Amino acid sequence: MLKLNMNNMNIFTILSGLFLLAGVGFYLYWGIRFGVWADIGIYSITIFFVLSGILGIILTLYDTPSKQD
Repeated sequence: MLKLNMNNMNIFTILSGLFLLAGVGFYLYWGIRFGVWADIGIYSITIFFVLSGILGIILTLYDTPSKQD
């Protein structure tokens, strides 16, 4: 099971959160500004930012299991 530890938060976690917000914000901005919600180019940019943010947050907060003797 995946355990996330908030004590592992560092600058990379914050950067990953900004990537996540940038992806969602970019998609909403583009859709409102140009009225285009279904475009493969916008999807590809949004997916890159959102997945980078999610994976970065998971990887930085992942708590490695300790070896119990």
